[in-house]
Amino acid sequence: MSLNDTVMLPPLAQGMDRFGFGALSLTALKQRYARPERGSRFVRLDGFNVHYRDEGDRNKPVLLLIHGVVASLHTWEAWLPAFASDYRVIRFDVPGFGLTGPPHNGEYSAERMLKVLDLLLDHLDVSKASIVGNSLGGYIAWNYALHKPERVEKLVLIDPAGYPMAKVPWMIASAALPGATLAMPLWMPRALIAEGIRQVYGEPERIQPGVIDRYYDLSRRPGNRLAMMKIFRLLMQVNRDELHTTPVRVAAIQAPTLLLWGARDRWISPSHVALWQRDLPSIQVQVYAGVGHIPMEEIPAQSAADTLRFLQG
Repeated sequence: MSLNDTVMLPPLAQGMDRFGFGALSLTALKQRYARPERGSRFVRLDGFNVHYRDEGDRNKPVLLLIHGVVASLHTWEAWLPAFASDYRVIRFDVPGFGLTGPPHNGEYSAERMLKVLDLLLDHLDVSKASIVGNSLGGYIAWNYALHKPERVEKLVLIDPAGYPMAKVPWMIASAALPGATLAMPLWMPRALIAEGIRQVYGEPERIQPGVIDRYYDLSRRPGNRLAMMKIFRLLMQVNRDELHTTPVRVAAIQAPTLLLWGARDRWISPSHVALWQRDLPSIQVQVYAGVGHIPMEEIPAQSAADTLRFLQG
């Protein structure tokens, strides 16, 4: 995010607010992080008020970008220069995160995530797209490729969730603590979010100015913290239940697939690369030395170039 993207949030409460208590004003967050001149729009889909951006060349192939947990569509910002001239680039805030936030009924499921994605493509009159997904977004992307193979041209998975994790990241595991769905929505200090971001970078010094503030601000969108806890619990359930089904499902992926992985990923082990290669032998793989869980933020130029080469190959 450039300095021109920043609109100062009003002093909502000059006391407990600065320590992470409560939510921020949705109006103020939209002023800061929604950019109508950059294609930011909102559309009601299956009970969610989905925030998305539609950029690039409308006459070119569609590239859909899906972010991971706690993140937002802004995680792809540094990729835009590499793709805007050759693609219609669509990105959105995954339900429960960013400016999209929670639904009215508070229900989350993998099936509902896929339904929202399907409805978004319908709304934008997109019949087929290449899809890039990171972490949870990667899980959504490859499951959508199974759900609607006719709508997926190519697939790029960046440190995707899928195979069971022997050790669940502490931020996700915290949702299982007694009272987490009560306490976390009330208080989540900036230091907790900052530490989580440092852990997903291989080299924390690569974190750009304003990134921690953005993650922290958007975690305080009304309803997002409770949504995070519910989605984290859903992820732990998926992690337990998919032990025996993931290999068979991965083997059924039809779309040409590129796997990008940070060798210093502390959230989802790089050992999963071998599992993807075992079950999907046609997969192309690029592993980045010294890089963590979100290469599109940490090394945007290289990860974008590798993705572009695959898409146009």
